This record gives sequence, structure tokens and C-alpha cells, in this order.
Amino acid sequence: MIIMPNNKEHVEENSAWNRQTWRSSLRNGIKRLWLRNMPLRYQLMLLFLLFAIVPSVGLGLLVNWTVERVVERQVEGHTMQLIGKVNEGLNTKMENLQNMTYLIAFDPDIDAFMHGNTPSDVDGDLGSISNAGSAQLEQKQLYDIKQTLQGFTTLYPEIAGIVLVNGSGDYISNEMYPRTEQGLTEEAWYREASAHPGIFTVLGQPKERNMTTHVRYKDDEIVSVARSITDEESGRVRGVIMIDLKLRSVSQAARNVTLGKSGYVMVTDAEGQSVYKPQHPLIEDIPAEWFPFEDSGTFTAETEGGTLLFMYQSSTFTGWRTVGVFPTRESIAEVRQIQFYVVSFVFVVCLFGLSASLWFSRSIAQPIFRLMSYMRRAETGNLRAGAWSDRADEIGMLGNSFNRMLIQIRQLMSLNELRERQKRDAEMRSLQEHIKPHFLYNTLDTIHWMARKEGADDVSGMVGALSRLFRIGLSKGQDYIPLRSELEHISSYLQIQQTRYRDRLQYTLNVPEELQNLYMLKLLLQPLVENAIYHGIKGRRGPGLIRVEARVERGRLLLMVEDDGAGMSTERLAEMTDLLDVPLESLESTSPGMTGKSYGMLNVQARLRLSFGDEYGIELTSREGEGTRVTIVHPLMRELPSLPPTQRLNNEERQENE
Repeated sequence: MIIMPNNKEHVEENSAWNRQTWRSSLRNGIKRLWLRNMPLRYQLMLLFLLFAIVPSVGLGLLVNWTVERVVERQVEGHTMQLIGKVNEGLNTKMENLQNMTYLIAFDPDIDAFMHGNTPSDVDGDLGSISNAGSAQLEQKQLYDIKQTLQGFTTLYPEIAGIVLVNGSGDYISNEMYPRTEQGLTEEAWYREASAHPGIFTVLGQPKERNMTTHVRYKDDEIVSVARSITDEESGRVRGVIMIDLKLRSVSQAARNVTLGKSGYVMVTDAEGQSVYKPQHPLIEDIPAEWFPFEDSGTFTAETEGGTLLFMYQSSTFTGWRTVGVFPTRESIAEVRQIQFYVVSFVFVVCLFGLSASLWFSRSIAQPIFRLMSYMRRAETGNLRAGAWSDRADEIGMLGNSFNRMLIQIRQLMSLNELRERQKRDAEMRSLQEHIKPHFLYNTLDTIHWMARKEGADDVSGMVGALSRLFRIGLSKGQDYIPLRSELEHISSYLQIQQTRYRDRLQYTLNVPEELQNLYMLKLLLQPLVENAIYHGIKGRRGPGLIRVEARVERGRLLLMVEDDGAGMSTERLAEMTDLLDVPLESLESTSPGMTGKSYGMLNVQARLRLSFGDEYGIELTSREGEGTRVTIVHPLMRELPSLPPTQRLNNEERQENE
């Protein structure tokens, strides 16, 4: 007894072995794929780059990155030191103003004014004081107060003005006065200073306050500070001392500090509003939410001027921030110099490496590239032989063989073209012998005039229509004719059919005059009108109407043939739509039974697609019992299209023969 092996297990084992072999081959192929597909010159260059240039480039990048990081840290530290010096200078100025408010408050006459004692008589030339006559301070005391204030403004020229305001709203100042009679105790700066009893307060730049100076400084030209004077026993605020500081004294500390080419230092308050900024700043104000830390730090932000780097330090005394601003695109001079040397070194190495690699690879790969270029030229149809040197190696032998192959191909193409031309000439002569167009025209014309002479007008009209039908159908061998000629052709055809069917067939031609000079592919309408007659009008009871229309839509010419005949069923319409969508190369394999009744329409579809492409053709709509509408989508041609040389030659030969 012979035991047969299990076929199923045997097949599974073979399948597993085949899969394993295929995977192994695939892995090996992938490893070699990238190198095998690369041109030979690039393979040689790649090897040289890997062993010479790549290490040099990597070393240059590493040195550049390391030096850049070190220099950036040093520059950042140096910049923060400069900002700190500016911040200390501002704090010193504010501390001097704070000490000045203490000295002013300790003056006995000023202390008496803060308690509400005002002189009984006021000389307008000596000073400014409100509510005259309501206090008992002598005129000499008022003069002494003004002299004291004058001494401070003389000793510190950066002070724009000093004003003393007591709790009753009275004020004393050499330089400042209110714009209106509104009480000064209602001012925002007075309330803000009163909210911090005895504490020195930096008010910042004034906004819409009632006080002004004789010099009439603008609000953005001064910075205001204030301190409230309190009663030691009760702690009640007795008045406020406010000092206006000229902004130029603040800018002196930051004006001479430059960061790179276009960087600068600016001073902002706690809300990010600019206290000082240069004439053409990169950013006007810095939002407070941009600052990630309270005391100091660094951050970048996108602005209208590009990406900016901000380094800042806050003052615990004033609450202001001193901010260094400069574009990130600006490199430090030292970093640029080092980068220049590194890039120069890498460039020289790469230049030498590429030059040597190009020379070495060219000497090997140039003959192969030349042969490849000749092959590509031959692919485009240029079969001219290539020029080769007197090389006796394998490349030279291959090039000579390639040239001989091109010569043989040209000979075969010339022979084939000659045979095709002889074949077309033979077909044309055969057609001319059978049809004899001139003889046919003359014969039909003779019958036409004989019928008219005998009074047979219907026979004359029908023969004349048949003559025009043949004449336009041949069109001297031309493939494109004016729409006017196509309408004349279809009109002759319908005239003949109307003579046959009499009252059962009616037709209308609705084509605007301006469209009749357009050119179109000839004999497109006749097959469609014939289908409308035999499959539409004949299938209905009573007379039928065929309408032929034309219009231009979206840069295309639309030709419509519509009948009110029997129409198509849903199944037949779907079948016809599918046949119209079948590619031309697949249409021959379609069943003859499916295409027999629609040969004319499919022929028109094939001619349109062969001439203009798949975007043009026939669109079909129909309803059973209501009629059918066939639309030809044709390109808009206002001039006779230029034909290929071979087709133009054939047309000229046809016209000569006719």
C-alpha cells in the first residue's frame, strides 16, 4: 500500500518558504536600491563626500554652535549689566527726588502751609496762591517758601516744576498753575499720592491733569513723582508735594547705551507704557503680559518689525522696567567673525572636494552620460547619429553599435512611410474611379435643370438638395467646414426626407447668424438627425418636429438636435449613456447587437474624441413618449484650424484630383 503525502500541508510549506524567500530578496533589494538608482557620477561624489567633506562640515558646525552659545551667554550677561547700570542711575535720581520731598516737608513755613495757614494779602507778582485772605501767613513767609522752591529748581536743573497742595486745595508753586478753577484735591495724582500716606510715589507721565507749567511742557516730556505729607499724631494726609522731572534727565542714563546696530534701551512703567524710548523705536509699548517674570529676564516676541529680543530688569523702588530691545536677526560682531572663518574653511574644503570629485567622476562617467543623452534624444524622435571619439574601449563599441541601430531604424521608417503613402494614393485613386465627384455633380445638375424645364419642381428640388448633400459631404477633402455649410447640408438632407415623409415630418433650424461663421468638424448633425427620424419620428403617431439649435456656452459651441418622437425607456437611455462613455479602444470589442442601432451616434462620438479629446462629445437626454435631445459639445473655433503636414498634404492632393 502506497501512502500519499498530504497535499494541503505540502502546499502550505511551499507557500511559507516562498514568502520567506521573497522577504529576504526584498530586504536585499531595498539595501541596494538607493545606490543602484543613483547616477554613477553621484555615486563617486557621494563616496568622496562621506570620507572627506562630511567630517569637515560637521566639525565646522560643532565649533560654530559652541562658540555661538558661549558668546551669546557673555553678551547676555554684558547686556544685563548695562541694563542694571541704567536701572541704578534711575533709582539714584528717584532717591534724590525722594530726599528733596523730605527736605521740603521739613521747612517750617511749608509745614505751616500744609496745616492750612495762608497769607491775608497776596501779591500776584510774587507767587500763585488760591483763597487769598483766608489765612494769616505773612507775605514774607510766602516769599521764603517760593525762594526755597526756587533754590531746589536752581540746584537741580532737571526739575521742571514743584507744586505744594494742602488739604484745603490751596497751592504754592513758582512754575506750575492749574488750567481751571477745579479743586486740586480732586486730581487723580493727588488721590493716588494720598492713597499712600507718607510714601514716595512715582506717578509716571501725566495724562489729562489740570496742572501745567509756564514753559508748557508736553505730557510726554516730563515724569511726575509725589509724596503725601501726613500728621504725625492723627496720620491724616495734610497735603501733597508733586515734582515734575524733565524726561531728558531720565533718558540721559539710557540714551548712550546701544545694543548691536539697531538695538536700544527703553524704560517702561509697570503696565508696559513707555516712559522713555528713542525717536524711532522698533516697538512703541510693550504689553505687561509679555514679561514672564517680575524682576528680570529675557524673552522674544513677534512684532510688526519682526522678531525682537527683550532683556529687562525691574526696579523695586520705582516699579519701572529698564528693557533692552534689539532684533534677533542681528548677530554679534564677534560671532559673525568666527562664523566667517568657519564658513570660509568649510567652503574651501567643499570646493576642493567637489572639484576633485567632479574631475574624477567625469573622467569615468562622461562617456556613459553621452550615450544616455543620445538615447533620450532618440526617444523624442530625433534619430540623428551621435558623435563619438576614437574610443576603442567598450563604451566606444557600444556607441558605434547604437549609431548603426539608428541608421537602420531611419531606413525602416522611411520604407514604412513610403508604403503608407502608396497605400493612401491607391485608395484615393480607387475612390475617385468609383465616385467621380465632378461627373456626379454635373449629372445631378443636368437632371435638376431638366426637371425644372419640364415643370417638375418637386423632382428639381429633391435633385438639387441631393446635389448639395453630396457636394458638402465631400467638401473637397476638408475635415472642417463652416457651421453655415453644415446647416446647408442638414437642410438639404431634411428637405429630401420631408419629400419622402410629407406631412409627418416638420423641422426648424434655429442658429444665430453670428455663429454660422464658426468652424466645426463636418457631417456631425446628419447622423443625429437620421436617428431622430428613424427612431423618434417614425415611432410616434401623427406628425413630428425636429429642432436644430446652436449656442455658445462657457467658451464651447453646443449643437442640439431635439425631436418630440417616441423617446427612450430608462433602460435604453442608460445603455446608450454607457456606450457613449466606453473608451474608443474598447468599443470594437463591444457586442455588435448593442452598437448596431447606434452606429451613427457612436461614430460622431468617436470622431469628436479623436479630434478634440475626452472633454468633448455627446450628451444625451430622453423621456419615453416625450422625445429625445442630443447635444454636441464642440470646441469654439473662429478660424480654420491648422492641420498636420501629412493631413494637409492629403487634403491638397484630394483637391487637385477633384
